[in-house]
Amino acid sequence: MNPLNQLLKKLIKTSTGRTRFILAGVGLSVALLLILSAVQIQANYNELLYSKTNQDSIANFLVINKTINDKTVGATNLSDAEIADLKKQPFVDELGVLTPSRFKVAAQSVSDQIPFYSDIFFESVPDEFIDVKSADWKWDANSNFIPMIVPNQFLDMYNFGFATSQNLPQLTQELVKNLPMEIKIKSPLGRQIYYGKVVGFSDRISSVLVPKPFMDWANAQFGTQENTKPSRIVIRTKDPGNPLLVSYLDKHGLTTDADKTRFSKYRQIVDAVVNISWLTGALMLLFALLIFTLFIELTVASCKEEIGLLITLGAAPQQLQKFLMKQFFPPNIILTVAALIILAVLQFILRGFLQSQNMYVSASISYTTIIAGILILAVLWVVNRWSIKKYINLNQ
Repeated sequence: MNPLNQLLKKLIKTSTGRTRFILAGVGLSVALLLILSAVQIQANYNELLYSKTNQDSIANFLVINKTINDKTVGATNLSDAEIADLKKQPFVDELGVLTPSRFKVAAQSVSDQIPFYSDIFFESVPDEFIDVKSADWKWDANSNFIPMIVPNQFLDMYNFGFATSQNLPQLTQELVKNLPMEIKIKSPLGRQIYYGKVVGFSDRISSVLVPKPFMDWANAQFGTQENTKPSRIVIRTKDPGNPLLVSYLDKHGLTTDADKTRFSKYRQIVDAVVNISWLTGALMLLFALLIFTLFIELTVASCKEEIGLLITLGAAPQQLQKFLMKQFFPPNIILTVAALIILAVLQFILRGFLQSQNMYVSASISYTTIIAGILILAVLWVVNRWSIKKYINLNQ
């Protein structure tokens, strides 16, 4: 270190208040942690909502229909305009129409060991909305059976309700898939008998699903009603708890599974917390910048006479600025890096906790948090340089 820098360092140390320096560092540290935490919380928030790892193949599909009340009884069909309006909403990724059967259907077991008979109803939906993959999920005019996808709820209701009350054996999914079944369709030409086969169980749509080609053919062959508008549709959405989605459904008299949208209120609370974190962090950062600016001002002002003497003796203002920047700016770097390290440790702990709850976030902090730290450092550099230059020029 050259003699001039040694002298400057001695002057700065004797003129700088240790308490002021510590307070300024604490204020900046708190501000950095708050604003960088807000950035990381937002990154985690988006990852929990939209990453493929956290996508729920059940919750992200919503079956929607009109709310039944005194005004809508008997008028629950959805018009083309209502479907088109819903389809263009930003929270809808895909929309499919559930086509109902327009004929009466009954299912009967052909096994004496497991007898049952029940009236049922069929619906069909485009294959991209079905969560069951089976090589048997196909039908054409030459098929000798009708493949069906049954809700898991139906099997649970049979096993824990009907079977126990009627002293009948409980059934596993594999047994049901191998159970021979007779499908009776009532048509204008009389009762038509086909064979049915359960090829899978679904948690996504609470209806007995059949392939759409069969539904279109059967409605044309056996339909006893004119072609009516659908009353139910299914949508795929990235975020079932989106407040915009819930608000739209309420406004248009539509409803869906409440369990899938119940997080809407929590989402609004989380949004408010994230926004408050952003605001608090920004205000704290401004406050810390003010503290550091005053700290630099007081430091330079306290050695005003010495700096003036050094300039008179030939020390260039640019040299003083460069030296003072080396004294004041490196602590900002240290504090920013320390804040990022603390966030990285907290993120690693958070990842382990969320993983135990079957939710997944990255083990490392987001690149947006690191970029935010770099941008804050750039702001601190500009503020430091401007303050030092300003007060050196004032004290020449």
